[in-house]
Amino acid sequence: MDHLQQFVLNQPLHTKAFFTLVEATANLVSVSEKYWQSKGLNGARIRILVEISKQGAILPSTLAHIIGVTKANISMLLTPLERDGLITRSNDTKDGRKSVISITTEGQQLLLEHLPENRQAVAERMKNLNDQELHQLIFLLQKLSTFE
Repeated sequence: MDHLQQFVLNQPLHTKAFFTLVEATANLVSVSEKYWQSKGLNGARIRILVEISKQGAILPSTLAHIIGVTKANISMLLTPLERDGLITRSNDTKDGRKSVISITTEGQQLLLEHLPENRQAVAERMKNLNDQELHQLIFLLQKLSTFE
């Protein structure tokens, strides 16, 4: 076995845990994404609609930060949603130079129509964990998400 192969195969525990988490996440995201694709929808755009629904009217820069994209990319992601009538832009009441994004009634209806079935598809994949294990998983993931 050469040095590179040894390095790749013999992972320290924290590295193995990381890549196991990445693989599990990718598998679950794939379940969700396949659902959205089967409905002719885009999972990334749905995520944006969900985040706007959670926040209410939101600045594009804040939305970009929440979903982990650059300010330049958020504009490209919002344009089709606005074109399709799922979001609107309006002047920020605090700073008229800025615009805020809101979900439209059509956007809300889209989510209400499809989120339950999407969540059921994901829940089906998560059924191997009991409630105690799910709570433990949430606790551990939140612990990982806390940066000091």
